[in-house]
Amino acid sequence: MIVFIQMLEGFIVAVILHACQRARGAMRAARRVLRRSMLSRRLGRGGLAALIAILALAGALAGCSTAPGMRMSQPATLPTGEGTDNDAAQAQEQIPITEINLRLIQQLRAAAAPDNTWTMLEASSQPAHYTLGAGDVLDITVWDHPELIAAQSGQANSVSAQRSADPAPGFVIDQDGYLQFPYVGREHVAGMHIEDVQRLVQTRLSEVYQKPQVTVRIVSYRSKQIYVDGEVQSPGSLAINDVPMTLYQAVARAGGFTKNADQSQMVLVRDGKSYRLDLPAMLARNENPASIRLLNGDLLRVVAREDNGVYVMGEVSKPVTAVPMRNGKLMLSDAISQAGSIDSNTADPQQLYVIRGAEGTQPQVYHLDARSPVSMILANQFQLQSNDVVYVDSNGLVRLSRVLNLLLPAINAGLTAAVLTK
Repeated sequence: MIVFIQMLEGFIVAVILHACQRARGAMRAARRVLRRSMLSRRLGRGGLAALIAILALAGALAGCSTAPGMRMSQPATLPTGEGTDNDAAQAQEQIPITEINLRLIQQLRAAAAPDNTWTMLEASSQPAHYTLGAGDVLDITVWDHPELIAAQSGQANSVSAQRSADPAPGFVIDQDGYLQFPYVGREHVAGMHIEDVQRLVQTRLSEVYQKPQVTVRIVSYRSKQIYVDGEVQSPGSLAINDVPMTLYQAVARAGGFTKNADQSQMVLVRDGKSYRLDLPAMLARNENPASIRLLNGDLLRVVAREDNGVYVMGEVSKPVTAVPMRNGKLMLSDAISQAGSIDSNTADPQQLYVIRGAEGTQPQVYHLDARSPVSMILANQFQLQSNDVVYVDSNGLVRLSRVLNLLLPAINAGLTAAVLTK
């Protein structure tokens, strides 16, 4: 049994030397404790006490490198590239850790790119007179000539609409853009204004009737549509009528936003280009989103708040994916609050980090010393971005406890085996 415990002591010393190669002074102290315990008393109470001291010292020294979980270090490094060349494979790019302070917050705000989306969309979506297209349904009335009205109501395509996709009673412009009417014939009207069609019908009928009085109006708008998708109550297609449709009107006709909608992350797709719309930011800049008019074929998507979440992990009460507020903003304090605050029993408030751009080419790491409640002022002004990672490190006592939890079961098993073999 004595020989076994001596071997166990030597094994623990080897683990300490491997785990903390840089702590040479502390290792010399560990060797002196071991040497004294082995030379003075082979076992006895002193040997057991020395063994316990060695274990405590091993946990204190090796906690920095063998404790389970993550731990931030300064400076952080990131591998750059891979290949067969050993020098290139071992090349690393240092990632500095930037302190979060008022100067940094002001710099981040000043570096934000100006948003001119509202100006571009307002200039490109000026109101235009409605032009007819394929699928539109017209009501053509010739006064004092009921036989023409009967011809209209007797058409097969003018049956009373029983479904939302069915046309209303009237004369439908076919897929080629032509309109068929008695005594007028088949005329191409796509791209024309309703006033032009009225004059055309009146001119043609003047060859048959004397001074005909003609009224033409649109009873169903079906040729121009926009599409609203995402976090709205009734997503789908919306028909554009003779009244220009604004951004707010489109959302209102789609039933309004859902509770999960992120109004700062709306996307408008037009002519193969995507435009990000931040409604709260527009209102803050005195820009009226209602001045943006939607055009035929536009796709408006309202993104869910979960799609732009922030990952909060480490020593917090509840690791969670924090979602932005309804205005689209998410401050560092908001993310910590959604995670149930920092765990006061295990966390080291001095080691709070924000990792940004982990998937990009220029990742950044920010550090905040949150020991003082005053630091929450900075946390309440530091705005997070989509896919940021907020990490709270553990304190030294917790790391020591975790090391001991890993070592003590193996030691107990060894002692039990030694006693059984005695």
